[in-house]
Amino acid sequence: MNCRFLIGALALTTALVAFADGSAAQDANYPDWRGMWSRIGGAGWDPNKPNGLPQKPPLTAEARALWLANMADQESGGQDYNPQVRCLPGGMPRMMIVYEPGMEILVAPKKTVIYISFNSYFRQIHTDGRDWPSHITPTFSGYSIGRWIDANGDGRSSVLEVETRGIKGPRLFESSGIPLHRDNETIVKERISLDRSNPNILHDEITTFDHSLVRPWTVTRSYSRDRNAPWVEHFCAENNEYVFLRNQTYVMSADGLLMPSKKDQPPPDLRKFK
Repeated sequence: MNCRFLIGALALTTALVAFADGSAAQDANYPDWRGMWSRIGGAGWDPNKPNGLPQKPPLTAEARALWLANMADQESGGQDYNPQVRCLPGGMPRMMIVYEPGMEILVAPKKTVIYISFNSYFRQIHTDGRDWPSHITPTFSGYSIGRWIDANGDGRSSVLEVETRGIKGPRLFESSGIPLHRDNETIVKERISLDRSNPNILHDEITTFDHSLVRPWTVTRSYSRDRNAPWVEHFCAENNEYVFLRNQTYVMSADGLLMPSKKDQPPPDLRKFK
């Protein structure tokens, strides 16, 4: 555990040094994406549509049946289907919903790092011209390679195109339970850029390729900028009131008592307790 912590700390220190060394290059050649970015629109995967059935995800018949079962579980008070409620990372592409309170993007010539304060997610996007490695160790954030594009013809990079592979599961698109395939062969492609008329709006066009889908699913998520927002820590386990026992979702009350989450729910099995 201490070794993993030390490795992570060294990696973060190296990244910060790289960003410090590349700050002048960032100002000269790259767009200004500094500040806190907060999501615009709803927390459904397509922010421009209501949650639930109006999302109309292009699911296979098998995946749609699973989604309907997940929504029925949620409607009855259950959350067993939702790995994020168990304090597992939402993973890609779900983390780009940016639940709360915000996202920070650090741009350097060879790498862009995205920090999302909800559950302290990190993404590293390599922009140094590398090829895909022969082996990718899966992570919830995945392995991302990006390239900058001068879309305005002014000699400055303005659009970041990203492809992400090697994404670990279990994962969902969002909280209603729209599934991603268990084979974890998801590929996510993005085009990230500032709004042409408002530099305090950021757009992320996200296309997901997954075997739970009959065709690629493209949505555009947008974020608004606050340059001086206070950053707030968020840790899932700190105030998580859910308790999961044998595929049943229970709730811990304010006074520390175990409570049912839905009507006529069976009590937990206490045969192993004396």
